[in-house]
Amino acid sequence: MNPLTTFAEETRLTLANLTDAVGDLAVPSLRLGVTGLARSGKTVFLTALVHNLVHGGRLPVFSAAAGHRITGASLQPQPDDAVPRFDYEAHVRALVSDRIWPDSTRQVSELRLTIDFESASYFYRKLGPGRLHVDLIDYPGEWLLDLPLLNKDYAAFSAEALGRARAPNRREIAAPFLEALAAVDHDAAESEQIAQALAASFKSYLAACRDDTHALSMLPPGRFLMPGDLDGSPALTFAPLDIPADSAPARSGTVRAMMERRYEAYKTHVVRPFFRNHFARLDRQIVLVDVLHAMNAGPHAIADLQTALGEVLGAFRPGKRSWLSSILTRRIDRILFAATKADHLHRSDHDRLEAILRRLVARAEETARFKGAEVDVIALAAVRATREATIKHRGEALPAILGTPLPGERLNGETYDGETEIAMFPGDLPQNPESVFGRVDSISEGIRPDFLSAQADLQFLRFRPPELDTTAEGLTLSLPHIRLDRALEFLIGDRLA
Repeated sequence: MNPLTTFAEETRLTLANLTDAVGDLAVPSLRLGVTGLARSGKTVFLTALVHNLVHGGRLPVFSAAAGHRITGASLQPQPDDAVPRFDYEAHVRALVSDRIWPDSTRQVSELRLTIDFESASYFYRKLGPGRLHVDLIDYPGEWLLDLPLLNKDYAAFSAEALGRARAPNRREIAAPFLEALAAVDHDAAESEQIAQALAASFKSYLAACRDDTHALSMLPPGRFLMPGDLDGSPALTFAPLDIPADSAPARSGTVRAMMERRYEAYKTHVVRPFFRNHFARLDRQIVLVDVLHAMNAGPHAIADLQTALGEVLGAFRPGKRSWLSSILTRRIDRILFAATKADHLHRSDHDRLEAILRRLVARAEETARFKGAEVDVIALAAVRATREATIKHRGEALPAILGTPLPGERLNGETYDGETEIAMFPGDLPQNPESVFGRVDSISEGIRPDFLSAQADLQFLRFRPPELDTTAEGLTLSLPHIRLDRALEFLIGDRLA
């Protein structure tokens, strides 16, 4: 049994899988999870995927499209009526008409894309055309950081959260929260005012950690930064407390008892429903990772991203796909790790970006493969915002990228207006990915010099979405990309064979 579930929950999941299997007898379906931590590009990826399939985009590595076997792709009403619909049309308008990046993922949403195709097999082709429902499930990666909480009591959660807050790289960020915490007597009578004030201070600390300056990723509880309609509820109004390891159980009616009760309510009413209703029903998963954003912020951000990815991927249920397992205990049989924003680098650095991501997820990849899942790692740009060029600098030809930086982006003292296209050399990623992984062992040792040298010449800007080309007949082409076709081939190509 999965350590995150009880026997009763596994029974409910089996019944849900049976219901899905009955529906698949008419038209097979595949539930594809799309996740990633903040700013990793989940919304853009989903929008570009649908846009390219519906509008017949250039997808040379996607065998079903390259072989002209896809006869149609269209959006259909989603099967889960209680889940918000992914607002594909609004996101396309933002990218194509306004040339702005759409709003980030704030909640679970779903979209059903139905693909009509002809099989590559002569036998199956004689049986008639094929059809596949692809149910795209978009959810914040931060919510996955909550799943390990299901196996932790409040004391363990508090110890881990405060250990991170007091780490050298976070101590200054967390200072206001730690000061507020020091003034709280957890054996005092429970008080709503104390709970609200301490929770607000804790949330402010988490938000500051996620700011671009620090770009930290290990920030559970995930809903504290994305509360949605739960904002202000008691289940989201708690914070960690200093609890001695050998302390007696909390006395009824105290601040500690109140915090423990709300922590347990958070797990019961927020975390478990997400796991049961969405996460445990996935067939395949893509995990988007903004490696470049973490590299911009420095070694602490890289180390924190590695820890967060380990927590996220430890929550997956990987395994080999079979007819029986898909009914009794659904498993994720393919996982794709994708380093996003590859268009911020010249193509000569894409292999290096993949190598860095592979190093980040090495342990999770090994575990998933051991359990029978197929795993791949790629560098991609779901929407390509730049073009490539060559510039000369001091007589040397350098591979460069051309693009229009977002308003307010700064480089070498210049602030861009969002209208001016520039050519820039972003620097070269190191050939050896190990040189990227700085280590902060203690205050005295600090950051490894080889990490600092690996970072010194790198600079990444955020660019506006591109202007789409049109054909001679005036038709707008699909969104340009880098390796979106390779991602599609891995994630759904076998189901269209």
